[in-house]
This record gives sequence, C-alpha cells and structure tokens, in this order.
Amino acid sequence: MRLLVHRKARRVKNRPGRQSRPKMHITKGDLVQVISGDDRGKRGKVLRALPTKGKIVVDGVNIVKRHRKARQQGEESAIVSFPAPFPASKVMLIDPKQDRPTRVRRRVDEDGTVERIAVRSGEPIPRNR
Repeated sequence: MRLLVHRKARRVKNRPGRQSRPKMHITKGDLVQVISGDDRGKRGKVLRALPTKGKIVVDGVNIVKRHRKARQQGEESAIVSFPAPFPASKVMLIDPKQDRPTRVRRRVDEDGTVERIAVRSGEPIPRNR
C-alpha cells in the first residue's frame, strides 16, 4: 500500500492575471490635503512616497511618538515624534491655480512623457522632486 504524502505547492512569482501595484498619483515634494481621518483638512508637503505599499509620509500629518531607549553611555532616553506613513488614497493633490484639492488626470504628450492634469482647473501639475 502506498503512503499519501502531502506536498506543498510551489509558489509562482509574477503569475499572469495578477494585479500589478497601482500607479500613485502623488510624488515626493507635492503639496497635498488630507481628506479623511483624524488629520482631515491639514495640508503638508510629501516627504516620502512608498509606491510598493501605496503609502506616503506628509510633513506635520499622522505624527506618532516612540519611546527611544538610551543605548550608549552619554546618550539619554527620549520620546521621539515623527510623521508615520499612511495611505495615499487619503489625500488629494492641491490645484496650483485655485489652491483647492483636486483629482488628477494623466495625459501623454507626443514625446511620450506623462503629464499630470488637475481635473478642477485643467492646469498641468509640475513634478517637484
């Protein structure tokens, strides 16, 4: 009689039909406004964009505190405050013409460069990297 052996299925990377990561409409240096959550209404500059996670870090928004332990002889323990990453879907880009939040549309120029267009005013939004 033959024994039944359970074999673990092999994991296939980049399987066809799998969703790729969504394109982020926000880059480092953009001015954004938070549209939901505890910090709703706050504006800030994007310090970091984490496209693989779909998150961003905005200056002055989603501030968290960490207790840091003293490691070396002369160092003191402290409570450190810093902005933590949060989903990019919770912010809207600021329209440069009207200074109000707007959705973003993409337009491909003749030379192949992708340009971001503000839906509210139709003005192009420059990339500030």
